[in-house]
Amino acid sequence: MSSAADAVRAPGIGFLDRENTVARAGFNRWLIPPCALAIHLCIGMAYGFSVFWLPLSRAIGVAQPVACEGMTLMTALFTTTCDWRVSDLLWMYTLFFVVLGGAAAIWGGWLERAGPRKAGLVSAVCWCGGMVISALGIYLHQLWLMWLGSGVIGGIGLGLGYISPVSTLIKWFPDRRGMATGMAIMGFGGGAMIGSPLADILMRSFASADGVGVWQTFLVLAAGYFVFMVAGALGYRVPPENWRPSGWTPPAASGNRLIATGDVHLKDAHKTPQFWLIWIVLLTNVTASIGLIGVASPMLQEIFGGRLIGADGVGFLDFTPEQRTAAAAVGAGFVGLVSLFNIGGRFFWASFSDRLGRKTMYAVILALGIALYAALVPFSASSGFVFLFVASFCVIASMYGGGFATVPAYLADVFGTKFVGAIHGRLLTAWSLAGIFGGLITGTIRDTQIAAGLPREAVYQPIFFTVAALLAVGFVANLLVRPVAEKYQMRAEAKAAASSKAATAAAPAVGDHGIGRGGFNGPAILAWIAVGLPLLWGVYITLLKAAALF
Repeated sequence: MSSAADAVRAPGIGFLDRENTVARAGFNRWLIPPCALAIHLCIGMAYGFSVFWLPLSRAIGVAQPVACEGMTLMTALFTTTCDWRVSDLLWMYTLFFVVLGGAAAIWGGWLERAGPRKAGLVSAVCWCGGMVISALGIYLHQLWLMWLGSGVIGGIGLGLGYISPVSTLIKWFPDRRGMATGMAIMGFGGGAMIGSPLADILMRSFASADGVGVWQTFLVLAAGYFVFMVAGALGYRVPPENWRPSGWTPPAASGNRLIATGDVHLKDAHKTPQFWLIWIVLLTNVTASIGLIGVASPMLQEIFGGRLIGADGVGFLDFTPEQRTAAAAVGAGFVGLVSLFNIGGRFFWASFSDRLGRKTMYAVILALGIALYAALVPFSASSGFVFLFVASFCVIASMYGGGFATVPAYLADVFGTKFVGAIHGRLLTAWSLAGIFGGLITGTIRDTQIAAGLPREAVYQPIFFTVAALLAVGFVANLLVRPVAEKYQMRAEAKAAASSKAATAAAPAVGDHGIGRGGFNGPAILAWIAVGLPLLWGVYITLLKAAALF
């Protein structure tokens, strides 16, 4: 569908406005998921920024870090003569997800009015522009510029890019809500799988006796990501009002299938108990795993020590340099395997929820998480069963990802589809808090146990039981979710007022009217290849790393 056709159909309305993205007859809905993936695979590199920490910690010294005694975090923000510590750089990772949740909550309502095309382009400018500012910060050795660039401005791009396809996909795939959002959010988990090894290749290419090659890598990644994200944003289309797939009728609510009979306005969603119950479900599911996944490699090495490398009886603290290197390779393989299951779980559990129902699916993953954290993981850790421990964490990682991918469809089931993107944006404040709480729980308990003199293989047991208790809270909250009271649902006249005049004028009666058909035709296949090939390359590289486990 050309821009010229858009302009003729909606005179006086800008190319980027939502009204000019309404699909016409002949548009294939299977073009939308690749557009969402193109954006999510780029912003998902936020998970992979750890690849930059060690090189940046010797940005001045190059071969060895230039350490300055007594340097504080405030000093690190402005120093030009001392190398940054990894702990200083890690704050950017916290900023990513705090700002992501805040941006999604603040601008979610604007996104629903502006449409996914405009929001996707703003996301591209913020994410890629933030990387350019970070590159300048690295070049000038100013940490505050990196925090501002990637942490704050890039974090805004993360928030808008993350939620921009949600309501669009749900409206295009009312018959497969979970699968549709799972495909897109799978890309966010897969972004680091592509970006991390690519960044490593670029840094080694740009590295020299005078620099570690990071600022150049940021610029190259920013340029490549900008092309992909703009292509994805320009490819977005929204279905006309009242559109539905040919032959599909909405299922009736029954049992655990909470199918909304009306839409809840954004201004009323947070007034309902359902919003806060689902908020607690997301908070507990993410908090329970994000901290432990963040320390996956050292956790495996500290718990199993020499068992990982055929040196039974040798503890983590007794490793020789050679053993430490070998164990680190196994730890990296574990991280790669966990990443794959995190990504796969986003698609598997979200698609499974289309059959099982969202409420039942969350009950399953929360109950399974409790069982794993409270019983199987501690047992395998204390008994030395490496395979069982690794397998348990792979399942946990899949449920961590599946919880992210399924929650937009859960919200659509409970609150309707009209404002689901904006409601999802507000719900992501739970993710922001979980990113803080998860790290605090894991770090505080671990440090306390070590300070108390416990052996390294025992320090994680209290963490496992603590997060199992958190999941129990989420399990109860999920059971309490019920259909939204009728008083919160929009009346017909309110729905009409909330709809765009241009979109309403162009809206056909209920039915597909030749829109959304086509399946995997030529253009759709090409679009899927464009996003599929980088993803397959990332899977291949990750599997090579995971091979060290075996």
